[in-house]
Amino acid sequence: MSMDIIIDDKIDAVHASIRHGFFGREGGVSEGIYKSLNCGVGSDDNPDAVAENRKRVVESLVDKNVPLVTVNQVHSPDCVIIEQPFKNNTRPNADALVTDRAGLVLGILTADCGCILFVGTKPDGSPVIGGAHAGWKGAVGGVLQSTVQKMLALGAELSSIQASIGPCIGPKSYEVSQGFEQPFLDQNDENERFFMSARKEGHLMFDLPGYIASQLAQAGVSNITITGHDTFAEMNRFFSYRRATHAKEPDYGRQISAIMIAE
Repeated sequence: MSMDIIIDDKIDAVHASIRHGFFGREGGVSEGIYKSLNCGVGSDDNPDAVAENRKRVVESLVDKNVPLVTVNQVHSPDCVIIEQPFKNNTRPNADALVTDRAGLVLGILTADCGCILFVGTKPDGSPVIGGAHAGWKGAVGGVLQSTVQKMLALGAELSSIQASIGPCIGPKSYEVSQGFEQPFLDQNDENERFFMSARKEGHLMFDLPGYIASQLAQAGVSNITITGHDTFAEMNRFFSYRRATHAKEPDYGRQISAIMIAE
């Protein structure tokens, strides 16, 4: 089975050394509810299958054995700078990571939450990359702004940063109870535009990718792409936590979005 990889040409156009992809659920070895490219080490899938899937992701980006670095995602606003792989497979609690080092694949795991890949350049033209996991809590909490700030700390110029919002639950699928919107309105009354009436009384529909784009713009990022894929609606293409919950499945797979600076 071939891999399903979504590429944003605007990411690759920033620097010739960039390799990236938003990976769907096809092309792996996992079985059952995890079929087939489940990359979530936090799932109850066979660890050997997950390891093979992650290996295949790296091999699709580069013809070398390079490390894939992911963090323990906890819906926080925290971003970490990566200088080398974590020792003994110890992953810090964080929801974004950035680097200017070549030969490291940064990975973000999602199953409805927003996955955002970043690339920018320093004044000398060398690249800085990043990845962020932004569910509603992380997005409203500031994870996107944290990622941009850490890229700037590594020397990236703000005007050079390109951000691409990958597959996530779409505005036609993200139904929430009334009251969910309050933290967003407390932040800014204009965030009301990301909520629409739902068919079900007492509920609203939330535009997560639209809100993420607005937060990136507020952080000063002017180059933003929304890929527009809905993880909940496209069941044969993506894993979805919400869809698995509705089906009363015991667990769910995670797709990965990855970016690296090739050596």
